Amino acid sequence: MLKRFFLNEHSIEAGCDEAGRGCLAGPVFAAAVILPKNYRNKLLNDSKKLTDKERYTLRPEIEANALAWAVGTVLPQEIDEINILKASFLGMHRALDQLNIVPELLLIDGNRFTPYKNITHHCIVKGDAKYMSIAAASILAKTYRDDFMKDMALKFPHYAWDKNMGYPTKAHREAIRQFGVTELHRLTFQLLPEQLKIKFE
Repeated sequence: MLKRFFLNEHSIEAGCDEAGRGCLAGPVFAAAVILPKNYRNKLLNDSKKLTDKERYTLRPEIEANALAWAVGTVLPQEIDEINILKASFLGMHRALDQLNIVPELLLIDGNRFTPYKNITHHCIVKGDAKYMSIAAASILAKTYRDDFMKDMALKFPHYAWDKNMGYPTKAHREAIRQFGVTELHRLTFQLLPEQLKIKFE
């Protein structure tokens, strides 16, 4: 179960999380969510244990009940330019930029973060299993990214992104070896174990 619903009962808290850091292809998606203090949902106890169906069931429920929510993205070319860690932080910043309520406190999933404006932040390892707003953000980031990769799978069918979402599966790497890379691949990542010199098709 979640250890705590909120870090501070008197502050407007935004939970932040990202999806897609370990992928070989596709953007990083990040979300920021501000939930009302009386919000409770048993299914949000640990987002890592949720099924795909449960995540998609929860998404509209989170969006309907949140005081504010937003999703930010960072493109593969940006990831290659600034590195994946900075890209994750940038995605969260972009999500925060879109909130129609200014939070007073940020709860960040993970152990590092680039400060956002002058708002206090707390980094929380495995935060999506501890705080409801982070769990909600993780669901939005994950489902919106999955939707994007499923759409891109129609354009680039060889890579099975509708199944692997851009993660380094055997099938994904075999497709890279056979067909090369796309504009969605992160060229600074180790796309193949032997890191062959890959050329655009």
